[in-house]
Amino acid sequence: MKNTSPLSLELLVPKMGDYLVEKGLITHEQLTLALQEQERLRNRQEKSPLLGKILVQKGFITQENLDRAIAEQILQYQNALQEANQKLEQRVKERTAELEKALEQLHSLNELKSNLVANISHELRTPLTHLTGYLDLLLAGDLGPLNSQQRAALEVIQRSSERLAQLIEDLILFSVSEKNQIYLNIRPVNAFELLSSVYQRNSHKAIERQVQFHLDPPDNALMIAADQEKVSWVLMQLIDNAIKFTPPLGTISLSTERDEGFLKIQVSDTGIGIPANRIEQIFEPFVQLDGSSTRKAGGTGLGLALARRIIEAHGSVIHVHSEENKGSTFSFALRIVSA
Repeated sequence: MKNTSPLSLELLVPKMGDYLVEKGLITHEQLTLALQEQERLRNRQEKSPLLGKILVQKGFITQENLDRAIAEQILQYQNALQEANQKLEQRVKERTAELEKALEQLHSLNELKSNLVANISHELRTPLTHLTGYLDLLLAGDLGPLNSQQRAALEVIQRSSERLAQLIEDLILFSVSEKNQIYLNIRPVNAFELLSSVYQRNSHKAIERQVQFHLDPPDNALMIAADQEKVSWVLMQLIDNAIKFTPPLGTISLSTERDEGFLKIQVSDTGIGIPANRIEQIFEPFVQLDGSSTRKAGGTGLGLALARRIIEAHGSVIHVHSEENKGSTFSFALRIVSA
């Protein structure tokens, strides 16, 4: 490797001439003459001559003083760079500490939010239990006979209390999932029985909405690894959404498809669909795509957020394919354990 000469180090020092004038090593007039000579030589040859070499050749400065000036400049730049790096490292440390503190505060707020939701939900559950208990007694006639109008009114109240109970259970499940505490009881589950049960529990809703609801179940001997209760809950949410967003005379289907060692379960509808740029938003907690006060579909916006967490806890993923005004398909796959 060739040694770097002092003159070649001049390439690392911008505005060398100004520095020499500032230090009193050359005059401004000498710098002007040297620059003019540099320009003249540059026009005559391809390689531009170094200013320091011209100054030395003209006797405006000694080689020793030039070398010393170049070394001083380089040292100053090194010190400035080191100081800048130290300031940058300190700033990075400060920013890192600020971010860590902000993350800690955010974690505390999330913990507080989850605890608040859980506590309120549990407090709501107790009086609701009393309410539903007396409703059952009234509808059973244990507290006296009812006329048709009274029974109809009580049935409306009962359906509303059931809806409220489901919302409370959703909030409790959400608060638990926020703490990464979704506990699964995974065991072999008969897929035919699972889907048939979900279908039966949703058939009356579809009829009320004048929506056609089809079931295409798997073989009745097919077993999948799943938490039956929680997967049923997920399917109930998906079907409930499909019924909400499918207009009368539309179609909803609950179907399955074998894919190697997995069973893909699909809920499809011919509803209003979801804009492509908003599909990910539907899985955010408390988010409703129609957030207006006049929106037609109710709910807390927790259903799909919880559904995703439950399916992910099974080691799977919910996939969504949707087109506006054409419908949507939600699907996920669970492992087959026997057939």
